[in-house]
Amino acid sequence: MNPGKVPLAFLATLLTAAPLAAQDSAADYIALIEGVQSPSRQGLDVLTLPEVMERFGVPGMSVAVIRDFEVHWAKAYGVADVVTGARVDTETLFQAASISKPVTAMAALSAVQEGLFSLDDDINSILRSWSLPGRGFTDEQPVTPRLLFSHTAGLGDGHGFPGYAPDAPRPTPVQIFEGQAPSNVGPVELVRPPLTAMHYSGGGTTIMQLALADARGEPFPDLMRRTVLEPAGMTRSTFEHPLPAALDANAARGHRGDGLPMGVEKWHAYAALAAAGLWTTATDLARFAIEVQEAARGDPDRALSRAGAQEMLSPVGVGSYAVGFHIEQRGQGWYFSHSGGNWGFVCYLTAHKAKGYGVVVMTNSSGGGGLYREVLERVERAYGWDSLDKPVLR
Repeated sequence: MNPGKVPLAFLATLLTAAPLAAQDSAADYIALIEGVQSPSRQGLDVLTLPEVMERFGVPGMSVAVIRDFEVHWAKAYGVADVVTGARVDTETLFQAASISKPVTAMAALSAVQEGLFSLDDDINSILRSWSLPGRGFTDEQPVTPRLLFSHTAGLGDGHGFPGYAPDAPRPTPVQIFEGQAPSNVGPVELVRPPLTAMHYSGGGTTIMQLALADARGEPFPDLMRRTVLEPAGMTRSTFEHPLPAALDANAARGHRGDGLPMGVEKWHAYAALAAAGLWTTATDLARFAIEVQEAARGDPDRALSRAGAQEMLSPVGVGSYAVGFHIEQRGQGWYFSHSGGNWGFVCYLTAHKAKGYGVVVMTNSSGGGGLYREVLERVERAYGWDSLDKPVLR
């Protein structure tokens, strides 16, 4: 190549490969993320974002991107319900599934800040309406809220909750724990000593649902609204099940991986609310992530203290979970994240521990996993995140 003359095609490749600059508009970023990717590594790079949605059988999606500790943009794509043809908008409710868990963790930390209990108290000293049998595993180490939220308590359930038809009877938390009808999952019980290993347990978070309700003396949806959703500005979020008709008017239907309805029901209702019950929007989940980020850097006007935020961002010592969030190093950066999958819904939240950026993707299809990974990768490249193998140095 003549060093004095750079071919225009090569120059164009360099320009499109680099992330956009801070002064570029949100529309510029959206166009870069939605379009065919350049330089193309083949695979999904040759597709526009709507084409990627079609490839994975996702009728509808909502995305919110965080930059500089603010929602930089939010946008909705596609159809909320293939039966009615209703379109997705940024106010459309999706099921957050397991992202309910870190949201519940914030409620527990709020209770800790008020002195109702500590993260290291024996869970049986907090529970009033049930007691977790030790089964010989807790002689040296009790089960605590910290261990339940980090999946290191020694529970063996691995739930996973399929939910129930909206008009079907739903079990109480105790019926879930005991594996009694109408629960449709097995019992929640200890199978190893606490802190032996990390084993994902939706049952553990459900125990915290009951513990919070017992400690607060109020229904779980009410305490979640008062201590987390309202303080974090999550105005389009609720743990109510089944979803009230007024909210269901702009709620997504659950779909299969081929884009067809999951079943006759529009969605499933849940009894394990702390583990799977949050209805929300991508924008509200972005606000939740920002709440954690801002609290972690010491903003005194947040519902969570800086110490509480650090509990959500610091692994407990066994496995990769902190109190609620999965923590990992990607490239040169450290990120907190959580995925979620319910009956016909898949979603994902990730954000940087220190740098004030992140992304939330919510989909109304069981095929949404491949889509959210592609959206994440496109956002990383467009914004030059330090999760890249070779982040752009400015």
